[in-house]
Amino acid sequence: MKEKLREYESEAIQLLRSSKEAVLSTISEKFKGYPFGSFVTFISGQDRSIIIYASDIAQHTINLKKNSKSCLTVFKLEEENDKQDSARLTLLGDLVKLPDDEVKSNQERFVKFLPESKKYSSMHDFNFYRLEISQARWIGGFGKIAWLKNNNWRPIGTKWSNNEESIIDHMNNDHSKNISASLNAQHGIKDKNAKMFALTIDGYYLRSEDKIYFIAFDEICINAKEYKDTLVNQAKEYRSFEI
Repeated sequence: MKEKLREYESEAIQLLRSSKEAVLSTISEKFKGYPFGSFVTFISGQDRSIIIYASDIAQHTINLKKNSKSCLTVFKLEEENDKQDSARLTLLGDLVKLPDDEVKSNQERFVKFLPESKKYSSMHDFNFYRLEISQARWIGGFGKIAWLKNNNWRPIGTKWSNNEESIIDHMNNDHSKNISASLNAQHGIKDKNAKMFALTIDGYYLRSEDKIYFIAFDEICINAKEYKDTLVNQAKEYRSFEI
């Protein structure tokens, strides 16, 4: 069972990190007691928290201001297969407005993934919210169902946060072949010009030909040493994929 849970967690992370659209359910303020579902775009943070950019006049924002309890459902429909057998991830938690001192960094990150969101920054009724996850439910298809362990899904402080840009610059400038090898190994894409641009506890994001790809790690990385060691070990593992 432990191996299955590890497999499920790995698959859930890959879905989370490669998605930017989901259904957000909040508790209706107008129709008391009923859940209210709406389409949202989102990004995932350095940890696994979810960041959304929401208008004050949106119904889900009106709801969450009265009751922060929320649910985000992330899914990927397989066009050629039974859609009921598609993977989905359900995240329960509390959706709270970001404090002022966290807005700038999260706004910069949000625009990296969703550049079209920049136009909303001039509108005064848009704000950033974080889903602080308390429970994660994974369905990877028929029979692949589990509540995932909470520890890594709840908010985690990353000790490498302030070094993110320096890590990215160092990798792009001095170890670009390792980045392209990882892209080749995990996604089967050969691109010597692939560039790392954002980090998470589970891996990192890179750009290739204007597309975004997530490179997954086997273990989470909390501090800078763990990050360095993981990148070094991954470079050794993927040496045969260098181009």
